[in-house]
Amino acid sequence: MRVDVLTLFPEMFEGVFASSILGKARDKGIVSLSTVNFRDYSTNKHNTVDDYPYGGGGGMVLKPEPIFGAVEDLPTHQTAEGVAIKPRVILLCPQGETFTQKKAEELAGEEHLVFICGHYEGYDERIRQYLVTDELSVGDYVLTGGEIPAMVIIDSVVRLLPGVLGNEMSAVTDSFSTGLLEYPHYTRPAKFRDWEVPEMLLSGHHANVKKWRNKESLIRTLERRPDLLEGRVLSKEEKLWLAEWKKQKQEQNI
Repeated sequence: MRVDVLTLFPEMFEGVFASSILGKARDKGIVSLSTVNFRDYSTNKHNTVDDYPYGGGGGMVLKPEPIFGAVEDLPTHQTAEGVAIKPRVILLCPQGETFTQKKAEELAGEEHLVFICGHYEGYDERIRQYLVTDELSVGDYVLTGGEIPAMVIIDSVVRLLPGVLGNEMSAVTDSFSTGLLEYPHYTRPAKFRDWEVPEMLLSGHHANVKKWRNKESLIRTLERRPDLLEGRVLSKEEKLWLAEWKKQKQEQNI
């Protein structure tokens, strides 16, 4: 996969792209990570990339010329057969679709991703209309720019690529990947300050451990994110687990 980031602050990505999972993925040649300062594509002598909005109003708006110029100047990514691949051009903005694990899995299937990190009041609308393929937001809050959201999305996507994680099952069982929150984890020692690891996990019975984890995942989701269960078709066994859990809660409140 090739990932290009258009930003006015490429230095923000230096440590992120060189560290941890992203750094290892790049070193292995699984992903190519590059930044482009779109100020270099300004078309005026002052190298400005923003201007006042037509019609008045507060703030400045990013001009279309530098953004279009930077994207169109990116090297063409090709398949092994030499066929040019059209990139997914992603605009980071509060108006965009909320980023989810499902979206991460979708983007992980792409060959070339381009992220546009904005600043100021917003973008010239022609960037949205004629250049980008996706608009994404990482939540209902406002940041000073698109750099941090881009880092979040890139990290989420790259870790799903084959060969990136040491254990391929890690991504499969992550929270949200199954539609549920992940089950509790424990490690050595088996007893710490009188707090013991659940006996089931020490049994060595893989089928029972899997069943325990599925149950705990379902219950944790009900406790913390019940909205994730809306519309979910529960199996007979899952319904029984939830009924048992609710009964236990009622008895504890008596």
